[in-house]
Amino acid sequence: MSEKREKGTGTRLVEAGRRREWTGPVVNPPIWRASTHLFDSDADRRAGGRANADGHFHYGRRGAPTQWALADALTELEPGAHGTMLYPSGTAALAGALLAVLKAGDVLLCTDNVYEPTRAIADDLLARYGIETRYFDPRDLDGFAALFCDRTAAVMLENPGSLTMELCDVPALAAIAREHGAVSLLDNTWAGPLGFPALERGVDITVMSLTKHVGGHSDAMMGSAATGDASLYRKLRHTAQLLGQIVSPDDAALMLRGLRTMGLRLDRTAASGLRIAEWLGGRSEVARVLCPMLPGSADHELWQRDFTGGCGLLSFVLHDRTAQQREAFVDALEMFGIGYSWGGFESLVVPFDPAPIRPASGWPPRHFALEDRLGVRLAIGLEDPDDLIADLDRAFAAMDTP
Repeated sequence: MSEKREKGTGTRLVEAGRRREWTGPVVNPPIWRASTHLFDSDADRRAGGRANADGHFHYGRRGAPTQWALADALTELEPGAHGTMLYPSGTAALAGALLAVLKAGDVLLCTDNVYEPTRAIADDLLARYGIETRYFDPRDLDGFAALFCDRTAAVMLENPGSLTMELCDVPALAAIAREHGAVSLLDNTWAGPLGFPALERGVDITVMSLTKHVGGHSDAMMGSAATGDASLYRKLRHTAQLLGQIVSPDDAALMLRGLRTMGLRLDRTAASGLRIAEWLGGRSEVARVLCPMLPGSADHELWQRDFTGGCGLLSFVLHDRTAQQREAFVDALEMFGIGYSWGGFESLVVPFDPAPIRPASGWPPRHFALEDRLGVRLAIGLEDPDDLIADLDRAFAAMDTP
C-alpha cells in the first residue's frame, strides 16, 4: 500500500480554508456581514462567550465564517502553525504581536534593517509604555548573544530587510533568542510561508502584511500573525481583542480570492525580478544590485540554504550619481508607478536612503564595501519583463541627459 503523498503548493492554496462549515454548498466562503450574532437560547449565548475560538459565534469582533476561513487557510499554509490572528493592516499585525509579548520594563532587540513603521512602533508606541528597544546589526551573529540582559523579552527580525534586502541567519538568531528565554518574531512578508517557512526555521511568531502577496491586487489591506505555540496564540488573540482588532469580511473575501493565485504570481514575479536583477548587474550606472536570489550576491548562499522561493521585490544602488539624477530616473519611468508596497500585479518604484534610520549598522553596511548611497527599490509586477527592462533602459538614458 502506497504512503499518503503530501499535496503540492498549488493544491494546498486551492483547498486551504474551504471547510464545508465555512463554504456551505458553494466554492467560496460567503461574505458574512454581521455585528450582532443571534442565539437560539441563553445557554447557547453563554457557551459562545466561553469558547472564544474561531467557529463559535459570539459577537462581530470575534469574526464569522469569512474571517475564520481566511485565518484557517493561513494556518494550513504555515507549516507548524497552531493558529493565526488577522489585523486590519500589516503594521497593525506588527504592533499587535509586539504588544502581546512585551510589557513595561522589557527590552526588545530589533534588527537594524526593519521596515520603517516597525521602527516607529518601537521608538514611539512601545517607548510610551516603558519598553526599551535596542537595535542590532543583523549580520553580526557573533555579537548577538552579548546583547541580551535579564530584561530582554523579545527579538524582532525581518528577512530580508524590505529596502536593503540583507538576509540574516534566522535559525541561528531564533535559537539564541530561545536560549535566553526571549520570543522571536519575524516580518516574513517578502517570501511568506511558501518561500520561507518561518516557524519551521525556529521563529516563535511570524507576521505578514497580507496587503502584499496574499491580496495581490492593491485593493485591500490586512495583516496576520501566526504561531505554533498555543500559549502565544492565546496572547495574540487576547491582545487583539483588547485592542478591538477585527478585519472586514469583504476584505477577508478579497484576501481569500487572492490567496488562490498567490503561488502563480510569486513564481512569475520572482522569475521576472531575477531576470531584471541580472540585467541591472550589467549596467554601469548601478553600483550594486540588492537581491538575495541573485547568484554571486552576498546573501545568495544563505538564501539557497533557507528559502524555497522569493518574490519580485529588489533594490539597487546607483553609481556616482546625484539625488537629482535619481529623481530624473524615477520620473522617467513609464511602467513603474511611484508608490509604496509591493506584491500587486503592477510594478512600482521608490527611491530610498536608509542612512538616517540605521544607528547600529549604518548605510551602506560595513560588509558592502560600498561608497555609493542612493538606492532605488523596484517591486516587479506581472508585466512582460522585456517591457520593464526597456522602460528601465529609457530611464537610465533620461537620468544622464542634461
